[in-house]
Amino acid sequence: MNKILLLAVALSSLLIAKSELETCVKCHPTIVEEFQGSMHKKSTFYDDEVHKAVWDKHPLKAKGDYNCASCHAPKAKSEEDYKQGITCTTCHTIKDIEEHKVINKNVYGEDNKTFYSAEAGRENEKVVYKKESSWFGMNKTTVGSPYHNIDYTNEKFYTGQVCMGCHSHRENSHEFMLCETGKEGAKDKQENCITCHMPKVEGSATTIRQSQKHAFHGFAGARKHPEMLTQYVEFDFKKTSSGFDVIVENKAPHNFMLHPLRVAELRVNIIRNSKAIPLKTETFVRIIGNDEGPSMPWLANKVVQDTMLKAKEKKSVSYSDAVQKGDKIEVQLGYYVVNPKALKNLSLDGNKELEKFTILKQKYFIVE
Repeated sequence: MNKILLLAVALSSLLIAKSELETCVKCHPTIVEEFQGSMHKKSTFYDDEVHKAVWDKHPLKAKGDYNCASCHAPKAKSEEDYKQGITCTTCHTIKDIEEHKVINKNVYGEDNKTFYSAEAGRENEKVVYKKESSWFGMNKTTVGSPYHNIDYTNEKFYTGQVCMGCHSHRENSHEFMLCETGKEGAKDKQENCITCHMPKVEGSATTIRQSQKHAFHGFAGARKHPEMLTQYVEFDFKKTSSGFDVIVENKAPHNFMLHPLRVAELRVNIIRNSKAIPLKTETFVRIIGNDEGPSMPWLANKVVQDTMLKAKEKKSVSYSDAVQKGDKIEVQLGYYVVNPKALKNLSLDGNKELEKFTILKQKYFIVE
């Protein structure tokens, strides 16, 4: 009876957002440590200064209608829940995705004790916690987790489909598409949202059953761990009669940057005699707005400017600058989390972290 009571207490504590990570860390210390520093954990205006800056200007703030919560805190029912943002149960209890025109919707399983997960070779398994004994009770073992059951049969966890409840697309009230990831890239089992943004890294997923690797739960992106995404950008160099071309390839199945506040830049220098000669900067951006120019998302009804690298696009940028044999061509592709032109309007000017230009990839070519 006491064992049953203890298990019930453990399960109930898991489902209370305030203590959820304290429970999860008992079996998943590495994953929880990664998650604590992720933008999923910092998804609401309590922890994300950019999100807060936008929300502070939203007309619904005065009404206390935090409609961003459908993605930024999907299962929240109280202010304390909002502070927790996205949690472990937010993603691991998604049973299905409803597709809608404005924004998709996560459909959660009715059994709060069943968590969905993915593991190669276990696609047909469901694990229910139990204790087993052999040799007349002398040899005792356990199967599964004492805190939740595990369902490995949900196909959406083997592709990026599980991400599409929040990361597929978003329309505003003007029926204008604010951002769109693209569905095709989420369907492939070999390469999808999870394999790119949650790549396999060293370390066991759990202390209950040791594994060599686990899916990274720090969620690589523009804000955190961008170095994990460098492999999805390639450069090439071609000398021409009038100068040279730099070819930039976006290998991702979606636009290079999806958030309308982002701006990327291609910076090229000729290094000659140990001196760097900066050349023109090529800007990749998708600015939304209306007839008056760039605007906040809820006011936008059109794309004001779009030079963003598209999915799987190779773009050649020409330079008319003469090069000499032995010159070193330095090529950098980087980005600003917030377009520098928008910082002041969002009262974020002076924020060193947001004013920083992050170099995603850098490569050198020697002129022959």
